[in-house]
Amino acid sequence: MNINNKIEQSLELKTSDWELDFYSRPIIESNGKKRWELIICSTKSYKTKDIFLWNKKCPANEVNSVWLTKALNEAINYAKKEGWAKPSIIRFWRSSMKSIIKKSLEAVSIEALISRRTYDLFDRIEFLEKEIYPKEKGYVRGVLAPTFTSKMENSPEPLPEAVRGDALTISEISIGELKSAENWPMEFGDIFPIQQNLDDKNLVPGLRLFSKDRSLALSAWFSCLEPVKLTLRKNQLILEASEDDNWLVTDLPEKDANILSTKFLENKKNSFGYQFIAIQSTPYIEQFAGFWILRDIELIS
Repeated sequence: MNINNKIEQSLELKTSDWELDFYSRPIIESNGKKRWELIICSTKSYKTKDIFLWNKKCPANEVNSVWLTKALNEAINYAKKEGWAKPSIIRFWRSSMKSIIKKSLEAVSIEALISRRTYDLFDRIEFLEKEIYPKEKGYVRGVLAPTFTSKMENSPEPLPEAVRGDALTISEISIGELKSAENWPMEFGDIFPIQQNLDDKNLVPGLRLFSKDRSLALSAWFSCLEPVKLTLRKNQLILEASEDDNWLVTDLPEKDANILSTKFLENKKNSFGYQFIAIQSTPYIEQFAGFWILRDIELIS
């Protein structure tokens, strides 16, 4: 029995959501056309320390769902050989490619989720843009195509009345505390391993929401939101989410807004841009109805 168990465990595939970008890159190929490339990575989680990475160049005259579907099947087969299960969800954020990507993911029976909560993909693209592409023949300095930007200027909508909670506070958690988030009791949320080389004493800013009677309902709503990051526009605290959603959390006094803006800037320099949202019934209970780790991330512009 023990031998069989060991065999079964060795055959278990690693599981993770995937993150995808399919677009042109800052390289002109020998035929004078822009390079198109599919970039895939798995989402880091506590389930496995590994991360799946996969790239494939696409001829400029084959940028369509037929090519992408074939490439996705190729990626899925390669991943299986490397010990990865087929993902059930793939996140992507590039709205101009929405139709092609959705059609291809439907063809391979994978759920498409439009979301900028693709932090590992952002890191992968930034690495390629800084370390790989500049060394290749045909590289063009600057941007040949629009890239992700965290500076979404859509007018923010107030949070719905039902999910505003009874009270909110701007708070901070240390990196050391955040490293132990895997063990925290929570009903809803999305957490992931954070950088281990960061100083445990560095502080991470975030938002705490309290609702005595509706903390679970509020958390369930947030779980569908795909929260990306907290930012400030003048004295307004904004939650950016999903593809390009902007939610007005609260208006702040000018003094408090200036202090929080400084904390956000320091955090990006010292703590990898991490932020958090916590939802609790009261400030005194050591349990979360919901908890999300966020990141304020900038790509090359």
